[in-house]
Amino acid sequence: MLNFDVIMKEMILKEKLLSEGASLIGFSDIKVSPIENQPNLRYAVSIIVKLSDSVLKTIVDKPSISYFQHYRAVNFRLDQLSLTAVKFLEENGYNAFPIAASQSIPTNKFYGVFQHKTAARLAGLGYIGKNSLFITEEYGSKVRLATVLTDMPLTAEGPIITKDCKNCTICRDICPAGAIYGENFDPTNPQKPLFDKEKCSLNMKNYNDVGRGAVCGLCIKACPMNKLN
Repeated sequence: MLNFDVIMKEMILKEKLLSEGASLIGFSDIKVSPIENQPNLRYAVSIIVKLSDSVLKTIVDKPSISYFQHYRAVNFRLDQLSLTAVKFLEENGYNAFPIAASQSIPTNKFYGVFQHKTAARLAGLGYIGKNSLFITEEYGSKVRLATVLTDMPLTAEGPIITKDCKNCTICRDICPAGAIYGENFDPTNPQKPLFDKEKCSLNMKNYNDVGRGAVCGLCIKACPMNKLN
């Protein structure tokens, strides 16, 4: 049964986040909360911000300083948008838990509290590519994501997109670490790894000259869904 009060709040929240710089917003029910002792946080607000085409074009055979700075700036904007969503949800009587754009847990640096692309896929915003990146119809894989978990009973606006990368192996072939396996995402086995996280992470350490922290971006730059060339 439709809850029109919730629907109105969804519309207001979506418009608010878009007006503050989000490129895409989606809602989903992830079924099981990843937050310990807070089982009601099973609904997700997915926030997407598009990366700059011009900045991505500065990536040639390695990440550029411009890309590193832009990457961090977009992450900061995503975290600010998450706080906007948290404030709105709490003011309307719901609990809300922001998950940072870039995250890791102390026990395993290759994993975060929750995968943003999981919620974004359930929201119908896009699909997961062979490079393990989230790919949207509007912007390809040139996007960054954040998530806010809540107990507000959100519903997805669109169906889950079932597309995949078909026979394309451009990202696999260009990866300097040889980390991408070149296999399509399998929704029946979503935990199956699509790339070697450790190889990817070790390779990014070669680019510390562009700034503190690790970025690469070659697979994003090469993805034909981004229509950069």
